[in-house]
Parts: sequence; C-alpha cells; structure tokens
Amino acid sequence: MPETVPPVSTPQSPLPSQHAVPLYRLAHSRTGDKGNRSNISVIAWHPDLWEVLVGGVTEAAVARHFAARRPKQVTRYLLPQLQAMNFVIDDVLDGGVNDALNLDSHGKALSFLLLGMAVQVPAALMNRLAGPAGE
Repeated sequence: MPETVPPVSTPQSPLPSQHAVPLYRLAHSRTGDKGNRSNISVIAWHPDLWEVLVGGVTEAAVARHFAARRPKQVTRYLLPQLQAMNFVIDDVLDGGVNDALNLDSHGKALSFLLLGMAVQVPAALMNRLAGPAGE
C-alpha cells in the first residue's frame, strides 16, 4: 500500500488587511541627548493611529532596528493622552558629544533612522496616514 504524504504547508504571508508602511507615515519624531543616551519621541499624526504605534513600535522592535548601533538598553515610556511615546536608548551615541568622532555626535539623525522602521497598519486605517499614498 502506498504511503500517504501530507501536503506541504507554506509559511503564512502577512494578512491582506495589513500593510507595511514606514513609521513616518504614522508619526513624527524629535530627538535629544544626554551623554551617551538618546531620547527619541514618537508622536502620532492622528489619534486613531495610537494603538498601532503601541503595538508595533515596541522596545524590542526599536532595539532590533538600532542593532547596528549596539544599544545597551531601550526603554519605552507611553504618553497616551498625547498619543506619544518616548524611547530612551542607552549607549547609542558612540560615547556622547565629547567622545564621539562621528558627524552626528548629538544623535539628531537617529529620529530619522527610527522613522524609516516598517510598521504593520490595518487597511481600515490607511486613510489616516500622512504623506502620499504611493509611499
């Protein structure tokens, strides 16, 4: 009797009701520094996007996004009444303003780096995003 082989399952693709978009379409950002620590705020463009930000822009996701900079720790502080969050990222500024040899010793460009991170957005909220739909 021939052996029955079960069908091969394929990895699940992202839900069609979700779209990966860059964070800058959901929020804007500001950066500050203190020593070798960067503070990056993320502020929702629209209140309806707040829950998407909370679910998608986590400490772990930000740590992965900044992995090349080798942060020692990433801490997120939520400010729900403002639909904002603040990330404190330790040891990410190459020693800080007085020690760093890079051109951005204050880390001002780090907010731009974070805003390039992909976030999954439900199709129902796509009309709340900022910027042109083609991006």
